Amino acid sequence: MGNMIEIKNLTKQYKELKAIDGLSLEVKQGEILGLLGPNGSGKSTTINCILSLLNFSEGEIKIFGKEMKPDAYDIKAKIGVVFQDVAVFEELTVQENIDYFCGLYIKDKVKRKQYLDDAIELVGLEEFRKFYPKQLSGGLLRRLNIACGIAHKPELIFLDEPTVAVDPQSRNNILDGIKKLRDKGATIVYTTHYMEEVEIICDRIIILDKGKVLATGTADQLKELAKIEEKVTIEVNDLATKHIEQIQKMETVDEVTYHGNILLVTYKQGKNNLVDLMDYLKKENVPYNKIYSERPTLNDVFLELTGKELRD
Repeated sequence: MGNMIEIKNLTKQYKELKAIDGLSLEVKQGEILGLLGPNGSGKSTTINCILSLLNFSEGEIKIFGKEMKPDAYDIKAKIGVVFQDVAVFEELTVQENIDYFCGLYIKDKVKRKQYLDDAIELVGLEEFRKFYPKQLSGGLLRRLNIACGIAHKPELIFLDEPTVAVDPQSRNNILDGIKKLRDKGATIVYTTHYMEEVEIICDRIIILDKGKVLATGTADQLKELAKIEEKVTIEVNDLATKHIEQIQKMETVDEVTYHGNILLVTYKQGKNNLVDLMDYLKKENVPYNKIYSERPTLNDVFLELTGKELRD
């Protein structure tokens, strides 16, 4: 597969602040790319530069193999954008809103009617065609916002936090719709503050911070960057300080924390950590309730690389 987007040495300077610092990345054709970063990492600035909504200081941006410029209308006609803030007309119905935005690109009325129906079906708004935005729940309003942005069947789609503050049913509907768009050939750049969504739908992930790429790869590839090998969580009452200190001294242990009757032990390496820990607690006559082990998560990697939680 070729690259839909190619960015080389992109720099955006605001007086003394470098919002983007020599950024280079690619978005491959037909993938859902998760663009992650803490607040202030440069995600929004990068997207706005890609869309030529912002001028940049240095670098090169190509979309569909062509240089992206503010007047590159042939390129922009193949792009769909759904920003975090809902942007629809309150005086138009669901159907009229989608038809209006689709009509900005598709002039043929017969084709536009088919595209309109396809968009409504994709986001599950068949029963709400004649509703006005003020009559929709937050989740349904988000679905309408997405339909307006993708109704013209763009080849490249930017989705910025499309599931913020929506109900579980709408979130599942939106995520399913995004995967369907990818399966039909669209390339998608996806930003979110929900790490579980990234693992569900993204083919590849880029982690940004301070305007630079810190890491890129699939979810499994990024998890291999974690400095820890395993996390063991135990529900244990009244754990003595000496026990915490002795567990910390175990050869493969990285860190031990104990808060609110929950003991968390992270390990740098080792294959029998859980068994060894249970044997130790048994030998010390320390009673415990629930105990489970898990591998490093994508959020662990994100925290290690950026020093922040994704939702901070």
